[in-house]
Amino acid sequence: MNIDLFNYRRRDASVTHVGHTPMGGRNPIRLQSMTTTPTTDTEASVKQSAAIAAAGGEYVRLTTQGVREAENMANIRCALHEQGVTVPLVADVHFNPHVAEVAAEHVEKVRINPGNYTDPARQFRSLSYTDEEYAAEIDKIEKRLVPLLDICREHHTALRIGVNHGSLSDRIMSRYGDTPEGIVESCMEFLRICRKHDFHDIVISIKASNTVVMVLSVRLLVERMDAEDMHYPLHLGVTEAGEGEDGRIRSAVGIGALLADGLGDTLRVSLSEAPEREIPVARLLRDHLTARQGHAPIPGTAAHDYCYTRPERRPTTAVGNIGGSQVPVVICTAAEYDASAALHPDYLYVGRKLPSQRMEGTGYIVDFDVWDGTPNTYPIFSHQALPFVGMVQAERKFVVLEYGCPSEEYIACLKAHPEVVVVALSRHQNPLGEWRALTHELWRTGLTNPVIPCRAYRYGHDEVEAMQIETAADMGVMFIDALADGIWLMNEGDIPAETITNTAFAILQAARCRVSATEYISCPGCGRTLYDLQQTIAQVKAATRHLSGLKIAIMGCIVNGPGEMADADYGYVGAARGRISLYRRKECIEKNIPESEAVERLLALIEADRQAR
Repeated sequence: MNIDLFNYRRRDASVTHVGHTPMGGRNPIRLQSMTTTPTTDTEASVKQSAAIAAAGGEYVRLTTQGVREAENMANIRCALHEQGVTVPLVADVHFNPHVAEVAAEHVEKVRINPGNYTDPARQFRSLSYTDEEYAAEIDKIEKRLVPLLDICREHHTALRIGVNHGSLSDRIMSRYGDTPEGIVESCMEFLRICRKHDFHDIVISIKASNTVVMVLSVRLLVERMDAEDMHYPLHLGVTEAGEGEDGRIRSAVGIGALLADGLGDTLRVSLSEAPEREIPVARLLRDHLTARQGHAPIPGTAAHDYCYTRPERRPTTAVGNIGGSQVPVVICTAAEYDASAALHPDYLYVGRKLPSQRMEGTGYIVDFDVWDGTPNTYPIFSHQALPFVGMVQAERKFVVLEYGCPSEEYIACLKAHPEVVVVALSRHQNPLGEWRALTHELWRTGLTNPVIPCRAYRYGHDEVEAMQIETAADMGVMFIDALADGIWLMNEGDIPAETITNTAFAILQAARCRVSATEYISCPGCGRTLYDLQQTIAQVKAATRHLSGLKIAIMGCIVNGPGEMADADYGYVGAARGRISLYRRKECIEKNIPESEAVERLLALIEADRQAR
């Protein structure tokens, strides 16, 4: 796979034609969203599609459960064109190949899900196939897929092969397990059939609510496609990302990790909010990362033991509570910190003077030349102050290094002082490239000092959303790569230190390496959603936010529900209009209960499990 870890360059993808808005090649990274209206409601669907287009959405996707919905796409398209809105429409199809064939005559792109296109809906059954029987299943897929390819070819309709981690078939799960390999093979089966029949207007998506699974699966897919000389465009998204700052940070960590390596040709930020509100978030994320194009080169070299598609944590020596097998720490810069805040940083850098009152459990970092041995305080050194590291007798020390400064001196210092934590500071246009380059250099030379990436930002009090998205996109990948032992977000604007700290903890949680709050996995909603999603999310959050450490899924319907929320402790899933089913991981505990009772019954289930422990 031709990925440069240290220098930003967009992947060379083939071009896929989607109406008048092609993707891949040298085209811009396209932005899109999905309506939440019933696709049989022409007026509502047209209104919402137009709002998405007005916000800058370049494709609009609509759920297409049945033939009625597929046929009505023609009316929606016609009504939009009458308003001068010519945004390409995408039909989202699950379970029924015939619906995809009907929709392909009326829209610019059809999305199908390999997990349920011909295989039965996922039931978490263990199946056994001989190689011959497995090959026969692939033949069934081919016979069912080829008619759709013929219709798409005739009508110049593109095809999105959209694999969802939550809806892998029992057939794939039984042979490959719940792994990136299984996710990728589910996609490759369909791609090989498309190539065999000379159909190439394809875009691929691999989505999961787990950012690490999503990122590593896309990386592996690109590797497998390259090996088979396939270069189709990629659609990026974190499914069931949620709402508010949680959804934004989780999406920025997952999507940003791929965009930062030049992967991705279209993206959707799936938020449990009005669909047009997804577009500005997607644009900010895209523009922030593509701004690295043409940056000053970073001459990094990868460590021999690093694997891009299956990264394992870089070996480090624990320095106090930093490094080794411990969770990453959070460092914040502030002269004072609100002790009543819900989250406290592990370390607070206070410069040259300790605050009058200190928080219990928080370490304090001070400039080395004023450090006096006060308990639970630690000195920090600039690169220029390396000669003084050995003169200060502290059990834990921090040294700020930037990639590109003379390495002989700091390598010798770090070899002699395993008690030093490296603060990897970057001011580069591509900070990820420098963080990676420095960390890989230490790894290659056998140094096991922990590394904490650090960057100074400048955001005003009205730029909290931008701060959350951009810092998550910058920093998150270092934890997915398993290279970092902490996070230090410096902000030179007027956003409170407590908000910066909350963001740092949220990035670590989104990257699946440290849990600090209740986590909510919620779908963005679509025409299949069976209840008021935003109101329900608010109710569930209000009732459960105190349950720290739990993952709770709130899903509009069963399409991805039981699968995506297998990673959650509990699930709240729309079963029918006004009816909810409750899950404990993959197991349905209560079916079709009245929506009015569902939140209370969810709380009772959680409490019963806690009492039983």
